[in-house]
Amino acid sequence: MPKIEIKHPDKEKSTGAYSAAVEIDGWVYVSGQGPVDPKTAQPIRGTIEEETQIVLSNVEKILKAAGCTMNDVVKSTVHLSDIKEFDRYNAVYRSFFKDVAVLPARTTVQSVLWEGIKVEIDVVARKSK
Repeated sequence: MPKIEIKHPDKEKSTGAYSAAVEIDGWVYVSGQGPVDPKTAQPIRGTIEEETQIVLSNVEKILKAAGCTMNDVVKSTVHLSDIKEFDRYNAVYRSFFKDVAVLPARTTVQSVLWEGIKVEIDVVARKSK
């Protein structure tokens, strides 16, 4: 089965040598998304809550372009620049999954992130049949 590239619907500038997402056999793998303006490819800095909102909004747009919703997410990996901000990030993260019966599996770690951003998130989703 061939891989299918999924693009961010608003992306106008490249941010690197990768696809926003790749679909294969009903699985959608969304690359790590940061708080980046898809039109300018520049980071958008703010509080951990603001950056998490931007990141998950970008993830949601990519999933929609692939024919998925947040309900289809089965796994997420989250990188935080400061793990002490976990509770504040987690509140925003949870709001994106408020209507989900089974929350995705998740790994959250502290990492050094590009251009001083506070959060980066990638997800794996399974398309509903």
